[in-house]
Amino acid sequence: MWLSYQHFPRIPSDCRPLRIPERHHPRIPASHCFTYRGHIDRVNAVAWSPDGRRIASGSADGTVQVWDAANGGHVFTYRGHADHVVTEAWSPDGKRIASGSNDGTAQAWDAANGGHVFTYRGHVGRVNAVAWSPNSERIASGSADFMVQVWDAANGGHVFIYRGHTDHVNAVPWSPDGKRIASGSDDDTVQVWDAANGGHVFTYRGHTDAIWGVAWSPNGKRIVSGSGNIDSGGGDTTAQVWDAANGGHVFTYRGHSGPVWTVAWSPNGKRIASGSADKTVQVWLVR
Repeated sequence: MWLSYQHFPRIPSDCRPLRIPERHHPRIPASHCFTYRGHIDRVNAVAWSPDGRRIASGSADGTVQVWDAANGGHVFTYRGHADHVVTEAWSPDGKRIASGSNDGTAQAWDAANGGHVFTYRGHVGRVNAVAWSPNSERIASGSADFMVQVWDAANGGHVFIYRGHTDHVNAVPWSPDGKRIASGSDDDTVQVWDAANGGHVFTYRGHTDAIWGVAWSPNGKRIVSGSGNIDSGGGDTTAQVWDAANGGHVFTYRGHSGPVWTVAWSPNGKRIASGSADKTVQVWLVR
């Protein structure tokens, strides 16, 4: 079931309301706070700090820029990568940021000042995804080399490699309790495995195209995955929800007409938002 927004936070007094035609968004109040223009090429990823005070943006210009979430003021620019920055993630404790790039590296650096901590060079292809463990002690990275690698967030030391996929890995979220990782791939599967040793738990095969977005429910009991064909712009354009314990299919959401790139649960676990190549974000109830 698709939902229009019915409940929303009060618009900050320093944000300017936008005029949006009623026929497009009949119940959504939109407000523009500011525009950050520090990049000189497309922006591939954005992430809020855990305390909500800063935003990090990764770009095809090879930089990650950190700026004030209240007013867009530039804080610093991290320039450690030699190619497009594809992904970045704040550590749950807010002290560091990890970024992945077309240069084949994942890098960890100080979120306060951009000081380089270490570079992880275990991959031999573009790093498509990075994710921190809930305790901020480990990082998982998924790559175009078909592998997921887990490494020590303190020093970049290699922990283990998960080799279950047969194509690019695009998403690597940790379960809320930190015990498992779900990895989504161009091989049309999501695989769930033990975050301590890489032991395979099960493979979800409900999709018929590449997996782009994967997210655990806040209680860790379900997983949602989004899929689609990047070449045709169609194919499997579904988001699917399934049991995180055994991969049992729960339901399929078919509201999109293009590949589903990204998915996210609401904090209370009752709704899911999905973003698609069809130029829409759709919010729907979880049954």
